[in-house]
Amino acid sequence: MPTILSHAIVATAAAQWWRRMPPRFWVWTIGCAMLPDADVISFAFGIRYEDMFGHRGFTHSFFFAVLVGGVAAFQMRSDPGSPIPDPGRLRLFVWFTAVTASHGLLDAFTNGGRGIAFFAPFSDHRYFFPWRPIQVSPIGVGFFSPRGLRVLASESVWIWLPSAIMATSARISTFLNGEPRS
Repeated sequence: MPTILSHAIVATAAAQWWRRMPPRFWVWTIGCAMLPDADVISFAFGIRYEDMFGHRGFTHSFFFAVLVGGVAAFQMRSDPGSPIPDPGRLRLFVWFTAVTASHGLLDAFTNGGRGIAFFAPFSDHRYFFPWRPIQVSPIGVGFFSPRGLRVLASESVWIWLPSAIMATSARISTFLNGEPRS
């Protein structure tokens, strides 16, 4: 997997295209991007990596992304009298679903692990993309090792730089269009 922070970086970079969103939008965006890795707790319960509810299983699926997207969109109901325009429940549902699904998609670009169960719970088959340039992140204390530093170097090229370009282009667009930012 890319490091948990890289998932949040991608989501917040993409979210720069949204205009004038309340703080809870940003909290939900980051939370949705990082939530699929909550499945690492399954190791403590003896659930094997390759099981449906193991790491990169159900919580990395499109089905899970839809469930989380629905909950997040429901929680983002607009405040009466708020100066921030309501983007609409459907748009938020699609956004939060996409942000949650982006986690598994990014993980499928890594060079390690056992693949992503995109279609769980309907199938436990796991997938990778044919091109996997991102170094897989060690889980746990292994993150603070020379290998962990190599992962960060890999992510800086394949995740952070494209994210910075995406966020910068959104900010430039906002500036050129004279739109206010929140």
